[in-house]
Amino acid sequence: MKTRLLGLLAATAIATAGISAASAADLPSRAAPAPVFAPVPVFTWTGFYVGVNAGWGWNNNDDSTAVAVPAEAVGVGSVAGTITFEEDDNDGFVGGGQIGYNHQIGSFVVGVEADLQWADLGGSDGTAVYPAQWDAYAFEPAGAAGGIDWFGTVRARLGVAFDRALIYATGGFAYGGSDDDNDFFDNDDDVRTGWVLGAGVEYAFTNNLTAGIEGLWVNLDEDDNGTFIGSSIPDAPLGGTAREAVEVAGADRDDENEFFVVRAKLNYKFGTY
Repeated sequence: MKTRLLGLLAATAIATAGISAASAADLPSRAAPAPVFAPVPVFTWTGFYVGVNAGWGWNNNDDSTAVAVPAEAVGVGSVAGTITFEEDDNDGFVGGGQIGYNHQIGSFVVGVEADLQWADLGGSDGTAVYPAQWDAYAFEPAGAAGGIDWFGTVRARLGVAFDRALIYATGGFAYGGSDDDNDFFDNDDDVRTGWVLGAGVEYAFTNNLTAGIEGLWVNLDEDDNGTFIGSSIPDAPLGGTAREAVEVAGADRDDENEFFVVRAKLNYKFGTY
């Protein structure tokens, strides 16, 4: 009798457990749904860009320059003498624009950039000392040579990207010069060429807007094709009025010119990422 009773209780318990399990299986699941992850766009430096820049430059050439002038160079009957040009404003503002292209390969970024700059690094307003006898020919000296009124570069860039940050080195071709004219004679710009080296850091604040700081060391070769020293009225003692350029063939007052530039840059990068 006891055995049958125990068996009946066991069977009842098993049946009840089965019904509870089945009922639980029929209930809706309360487990949280699997999360859905949207891929985050990866920023790339690849693309064309244009921008503007502004900064400060320091000219490394601050010595005065003396040019020996032969007799009658200023006018018929003028005396030989020496004209000395004093440099001034050897540091000053620089500003301009740039255009370029970057291509990113993994963490490395290669590119090319060209820029054109206005500069106030001497060569425009320097004083000049010359023999008093030249005043009879209404001599007007040119501005001091050797300064930089403008320059441009065409450079390769090689850098390493840390997501939106870029550290790079740069170097290539440089050109520039100064306008040696005065109030009476419009002389062509003295254009010289050379090389440029530098480095910089840049950061992308948005997918299209980047900003950075760059330092450049520029070296322009000397110009030994003669020099324009001013203008005069060659026959002034005889009552003339027409001005003529005064140039000294073979003279050189444009030594190798070196200057350093630090500038901030703002670029717009084309593309959405």
